[in-house]
Amino acid sequence: MAKRLTLTEIDDSLAELSGWKLDGKFIVKKYRFQEFLKGVAFVNEIAALSEEKNHHPFMAIDYKLVTLRLTSWNAGGLTDLDVTLAKNYDVIYGKM
Repeated sequence: MAKRLTLTEIDDSLAELSGWKLDGKFIVKKYRFQEFLKGVAFVNEIAALSEEKNHHPFMAIDYKLVTLRLTSWNAGGLTDLDVTLAKNYDVIYGKM
């Protein structure tokens, strides 16, 4: 099981992430797309990576806006895995 991050570690990690915000035990980001189907394609890529890592975000598709929420239930909060996946999700978005 991954170790839960301290508040200082969370703050340091958020400083390295673009657009991610702390919301309780979650980090959250909204991604905007020009077309609905681009958002769906993004979610499909996120889903494949998340399944591979066995760590799944909450995902919402609201027309051209995709919202992702990450936390580690087993650790009771945020871990390095959440931060790593957030960075990977941003890379995927950058390629779309």
